[in-house]
Amino acid sequence: MADSIEIQVHASLSGISQSDWDACACPEAATGRPVDPFTTYRFLKALEDSGSVGQGTGWQPQYLTAHADGLMIAAAPLYAKGHSQGEYIFDFNWAHAYENAGGRYYPKLQIAVPFTPATGRRLLTRPEYEQIGQAALVQGAVQFADQNNLSSLHITFCTALERDAGRQMGLLPRKSQQFHWINQGFESFDTFLASLSSRKRKNIRKERQTAQGFGGTIHALTGDQIEPHHWDAFWTFYQDTGARKWGTPYLTRDFFDIAHQTMRDDILLVMAEREGRMIAGALNFIGRETLFGRYWGCVADIPCLHFELCYYQAIDYAIAHGLKRVEAGAQGEHKLARGYMPVETHSLHWFRDPGFGDAVGKYLQHEAEAIDDEIEVLTSYGPFRKDQGEEQE
Repeated sequence: MADSIEIQVHASLSGISQSDWDACACPEAATGRPVDPFTTYRFLKALEDSGSVGQGTGWQPQYLTAHADGLMIAAAPLYAKGHSQGEYIFDFNWAHAYENAGGRYYPKLQIAVPFTPATGRRLLTRPEYEQIGQAALVQGAVQFADQNNLSSLHITFCTALERDAGRQMGLLPRKSQQFHWINQGFESFDTFLASLSSRKRKNIRKERQTAQGFGGTIHALTGDQIEPHHWDAFWTFYQDTGARKWGTPYLTRDFFDIAHQTMRDDILLVMAEREGRMIAGALNFIGRETLFGRYWGCVADIPCLHFELCYYQAIDYAIAHGLKRVEAGAQGEHKLARGYMPVETHSLHWFRDPGFGDAVGKYLQHEAEAIDDEIEVLTSYGPFRKDQGEEQE
C-alpha cells in the first residue's frame, strides 16, 4: 500500500474522470448493473448538471477523492449543507439545540446521495483499498470541517460495514428504520401471497382488483420503452407530490431529461394511463439486487392506485427479474400490511464541539434501544403466516 495519501476537494464532478469515480463507486459494473445506481458518476452528475444540487439549493458539492501513488483509490459524495432538507435522517432538533447554545450549526458537511433515502456505500473505494480508503475519506472530511469551522459531519444511509468502520474511527453511529420487501425465493406474486395470513392475502387481492379496475392500463416501462412524453407526464406528478411534501420539488425538470439520456436502462417507470392520458406514475431505479422506489405522483384520486404502482408492481418486477429486495423509500407503516418489513438503516455523525458530541452520543444510545423495540413490535405485527399449516384458498 501507499506510504502517503493525498486528499482533494472538488467543487464539481467535471474535475474527476468518470472512469476513476466509477472504479471506486461501482467496480462491479464491469460485469453488469451497479449494486447502487445512486453513487454512480451518471446519477450524481445528473443532479449537478440539472441544477438540482449546487448554488442556491443548500447542497454545495465538495466531492472528496483520495489518491495514492497517482491512483485515485477512494471517493465520497460530500456536500456542504445550508439546511437539513432532503436527507431523511432528521437532525432538526440537534440544529435547534446547537444554535440555542450559541453555536452555528449550518453549514454542515454531509456525505450522502441528495434526496435519496436508500442504503448504499458512501465511502467509495477501489477493491483492496477499503480500509485505507475509508480512513482517508473520514479523516479528510473531518479535517475539512475542522479547518473551516463547520459544526459537524454526517454520513447518511451508509452500510452496516461502514457503520462499524466509522464507529472504530470515533464517529457516532445512529440507527434508523425503513420498510423493505424481501424476496424469499418467490416464483410469482401468488406464491408471495401464499406466505401471508389469510386476511392480509384477501386485502391485497382486493386492493389490486380495485386499483386495476380504474378504467385504464398500467405500463411498466424501462430502457427505450420510456419516451419523452412519459417524463412530461411524470414531471407533473412529481411537482404535485413535491409541493405537498416539501413545499418545492427537490429535483429540476432537467434532471429527468438527463437521466433519460444516461440512465434509462437503470429506470423502471410504472405509469397508469386512462383514455390516452397519463394520470399517475411511480419512478424506480434498478440495482443489481434491489429495486429502489423513489417518487410517486398522480393527477387523479384513484383508490388503491398508489399501492399498486408503488408496491405491488415493484414486487412483480423484483420477482420476475430475480431481485432480492424492494426498498420503497423512507417511513410509511402502511407498507407493513403489504409485505414490507422493518429493517435497520444506519448513519454516522461527528461534531466539532466534543461536549455537544457527548450529549448526542447519549441520546443516540437511547434512540437505538427505542428503534430496536419498535422493529421487534412491528415485526410481530407483520402480515406473514404465523402458522404454516394455515389454510390457503
